[in-house]
Amino acid sequence: MVRANGSVVLERPPRSVEPDAAPKRTIIFLLVPNFSMIAFATAIEPLRIANRIVGREIYRWRLASQDGRPVRASNGVEVAVSTSVEDERRALPGERRPSMVFACSGILVEDFSDRSTLSYLREAHQRGISVGGLCTAAWILARAGLLADRRCAIHWENLPGFAEAFPRADVYADLFEIDHNIYTCAGGTASLDMMLALIGHDLGDEVVNRVCEQALTDRVRSAHDRQRLPLRARLGIQHGKVLRVIEIMEANLSDPLSLVEIARHVGLSRRQVERLFDKEMGRSPARYYLEIRLDRARHLLVQSQLPIVEIAVACGFVSASHFSKCYRELYDRSPQQERAARAALTPA
Repeated sequence: MVRANGSVVLERPPRSVEPDAAPKRTIIFLLVPNFSMIAFATAIEPLRIANRIVGREIYRWRLASQDGRPVRASNGVEVAVSTSVEDERRALPGERRPSMVFACSGILVEDFSDRSTLSYLREAHQRGISVGGLCTAAWILARAGLLADRRCAIHWENLPGFAEAFPRADVYADLFEIDHNIYTCAGGTASLDMMLALIGHDLGDEVVNRVCEQALTDRVRSAHDRQRLPLRARLGIQHGKVLRVIEIMEANLSDPLSLVEIARHVGLSRRQVERLFDKEMGRSPARYYLEIRLDRARHLLVQSQLPIVEIAVACGFVSASHFSKCYRELYDRSPQQERAARAALTPA
């Protein structure tokens, strides 16, 4: 089923599909250096469990890397692969052609720009092969030119930098998105949710439920479940008015509202908002607003190559000098030092 906005919802059969009637999918997992192990594992394991449940190989996969050599995950574990990007490019017209290709990345994805890999993803897409990204790999798909005017999901920590770098991508802080034959998920255990949606489409709800039982997960989350904990749980506060004020602040970072405007939105006076923040948050609303704007700036500094003056504007500062002063006061380092420290972590 296609939504009005163009994204796709996988419709599940009304009952379990007979194993012999189910389609067989061959999936390439393309591992990128510093990939997220949890995103990779929670994508491949439900496929293995589904095969075991139905008693035959519905899903087949192989692991690929840029050069066919083992790839180190962000947790330091090396994973062996069986094929390279060039081998897979040659296989596209032949019998080894896959039905799906998933890029799997993690930290430092902003620095990944291997031309052969990007060409492979474009070629696969052009041949009608479904292409996807796990964790931060929406960045790779966007760099390959596959996400213009497409809905996609990425890990919340990477969303600010991604949105600035690829303004034509329709990015959401959802668990996963399926837009036509483009699959993206936010990583972590969201990979499991996206694969359960795929298994549900292929094999029905009964198999999905049995996969969940084997994986010891008690529910199937929908694509649009939130990535992060609700504000109430994340901040440990219960006051509804304070939470509403914070929601308004988080929605207006590039063009900050005045405290008077925010107070009017929640039906309080400025003085009442200040007293509530002092009691519930231990600081003034102005200070908290500044902190969340600087937090967004920090993500942009380490995830993008935007000039510092543009980051300042994107986070609601009137000048780069004022931004730098506030940044140093909070983080005890300048924006330039923050970016240099991040660059030092990037492999040569």
